[in-house]
Amino acid sequence: MNARVFAAAALVLTLFRLWLAAAFPFTGDEAYFYWWGKFPDWGFYDHPPMVGWWLAALIPLSEAPLWLRLPQVVLPLLLALCVRSAWPRLFPSLAARRELAALAVLALPVSVWNVFITTDTPLVLFAVCSGLAWARAAQEDDKRWYLFAGLCLAGAVLSKYFAALLGFAYLVDALSRRTKGAAWGLLIVFACTLPALALMAWWNAAHCWSNYLFNFVNRHDAANTGLNATTPLLYVATLAYALAPLLPWLLRRQPMQAGFAAREKPVRDVLARLGWIPLLLFALLSLFKKIGLHWVLAFLPFVALLTIARLPERLLRPLELSLVGLAAAHVLLIVAASQMPVEAWRRFTFYPSLVLTVDGQAIMQEALKDAPLVASDGYSNAATLGYLNRRYVPVLGVGSGHARHDDMLTDWRQMEGRDVVLLRKTEPSPQDIDRYRRWFATVSVSYFEHRGARFWRVIGRSFRYAAYRDDVLDEIRQRYYRVPAWLPMTSCYFCARYFPASPCRR
Repeated sequence: MNARVFAAAALVLTLFRLWLAAAFPFTGDEAYFYWWGKFPDWGFYDHPPMVGWWLAALIPLSEAPLWLRLPQVVLPLLLALCVRSAWPRLFPSLAARRELAALAVLALPVSVWNVFITTDTPLVLFAVCSGLAWARAAQEDDKRWYLFAGLCLAGAVLSKYFAALLGFAYLVDALSRRTKGAAWGLLIVFACTLPALALMAWWNAAHCWSNYLFNFVNRHDAANTGLNATTPLLYVATLAYALAPLLPWLLRRQPMQAGFAAREKPVRDVLARLGWIPLLLFALLSLFKKIGLHWVLAFLPFVALLTIARLPERLLRPLELSLVGLAAAHVLLIVAASQMPVEAWRRFTFYPSLVLTVDGQAIMQEALKDAPLVASDGYSNAATLGYLNRRYVPVLGVGSGHARHDDMLTDWRQMEGRDVVLLRKTEPSPQDIDRYRRWFATVSVSYFEHRGARFWRVIGRSFRYAAYRDDVLDEIRQRYYRVPAWLPMTSCYFCARYFPASPCRR
């Protein structure tokens, strides 16, 4: 593969991603993280703070989707250029394959269409850069590369806790190599992450240990635990799609590339461990839990590079055609789908969510006719409406164990006596209305339609904070803020605000 083919593919895919980022509406997850950027902090409810910091730097210049998504738009190209630069030093005997290696990172299916800025964006960047530096250090036994790998791993730790899987892969690799250099390298890398871990421990101790509760307690209720026969199959399907261009070669037992030099064997082994160990750990976890596609993104490039290095020469051209062909198919399919009107999706259950995402401004204006304060019963809807209208939308009710950053931003004590319009995508049940009547002096319900989707307005007059605290906030405290006694805690925003005499402990 020559440089012109890679340059052409990089140009086409980057232009496509720029168009997609500008044309596709902001998703609920992105809108949720947008509010992290609007109110930056040392930490946030669900995850470490890195994506919030990135968005905080971008928001003052523009709040357009294309601008806020720009880090994710350029991420595959940036990683591909990093691979293209590093490849000749990692595999000198295979230097001619560097364009194909870069293309493999650039043209994996998710890299073609994923333009959504989330916590995975900085995680993937820092994890891949850290892994490439670790491989270089393993090859040259150079402490400077271990230091760079550690600094990047610290960035990954501040992005998402899945960075721990990469750290575990480093541990396995160092133990497997059993050299003094590897041991020192592991110490250097882990030492670099200590300040990041200390920052997160300090912040969590002052904020109800919300990261711990979300990632290890609240999202693992009885309905999501226990052996599951379906989730492993879903995980296999996820990997099959994510690695689709490489799949024919991964499933065949190919002979080892004859051109490997002795000094390249550590790199080959490192890539295998950095790619497959996290994916195998996810496979074990899939026995109990559904594994999201975005969970594996930080580790796929290592599998791709290992595949490129191991293939016999005669299979390189078919792999190149597979990468280009599948990427082109994704582009054509997405462009064709974009020409369909929104109403074409009316038969699907997600249609109201789609309409809200596309026309959230018009829907918000309809709701504002009844009261100046609009709330939602779901975090995704609230974040989306808030982003589209540039005004924060709180969540009324208990909500779920996910995306509870609203608990930090909304103080229901200040809502006493105010009128609220609760915007819903589903009709409230009689039981729902009974609860609303406890929270307001009067309640009325109406609905309106937009693009054929029906939305309900629950109009509550004169909010009763005391009733809401006893009915809702106490349930939230019992369900989502039971901090284990063994964790040191300096403060908890939720109990300090609403239940100062009842600490958030279990």
